[in-house]
Amino acid sequence: MLISVIIPAFNEEDYIGETLASLKRATDFLRAKEIVSVEIIVVDNDSADSTARVARDFGANVVRETSHNVAEVRNTGAESAGGDCLVFVDADTTVPDELLRRVVDAMAEPTCVGGAVDTDYRPAKLTSKIYLRLWRVVGKMTGMAQGATQFCRRDVFFALKGYDETLFMGEDVDFYWRLKRLARRRKGGVSFIEDVQVVPSARRFDRWGLWRTLIWTNPLVILMFRRRKKAWRGWYEAGPR
Repeated sequence: MLISVIIPAFNEEDYIGETLASLKRATDFLRAKEIVSVEIIVVDNDSADSTARVARDFGANVVRETSHNVAEVRNTGAESAGGDCLVFVDADTTVPDELLRRVVDAMAEPTCVGGAVDTDYRPAKLTSKIYLRLWRVVGKMTGMAQGATQFCRRDVFFALKGYDETLFMGEDVDFYWRLKRLARRRKGGVSFIEDVQVVPSARRFDRWGLWRTLIWTNPLVILMFRRRKKAWRGWYEAGPR
């Protein structure tokens, strides 16, 4: 099996090194137990910093996508990948050593089409901690999974036509829901890995005020404006995602 880890990255020089280091540890842990190959693909989203150089220094394959649309960036990475299993990891997310091992375990079930990994945000602000813990509960209750780490079989990804490039926000949740619908049609399933968690950066929640967080992470706001690029200018044009 070849696993392709795809990392969309826009101005992430301060974070991507830690992400790649954690993936290196996860790769070494996997190879110690399985004969599995892993390729790391970083999709440089026209960064103005040294994101691409840091990625190359870690031995990652770097491809470039100039369109500031994270769905398109993810898809560009998938088109460059050769793996049987595609794993999407955000550039500011560190992963546990067991991550790839757990993905291989999940995909060993022939009816599993893909899945996602639980998240463990660690903000400094108490209000953000409480808010994110509540969101974690809501997400589990509604069957929602973010794109900090998602995975699927290669043929399934292209059967779904990848991430929806008409969406500028919430493309990850949309993809997961479509993945679940396809699994039901095929009488298969998805795997939500909870026994290990990835750790996304909580920088926005620490930087934003509570009201801004409540508004811009509100699912109704995302649903209303997810196809309007201008509404998410701060995510695509004003610094790292």
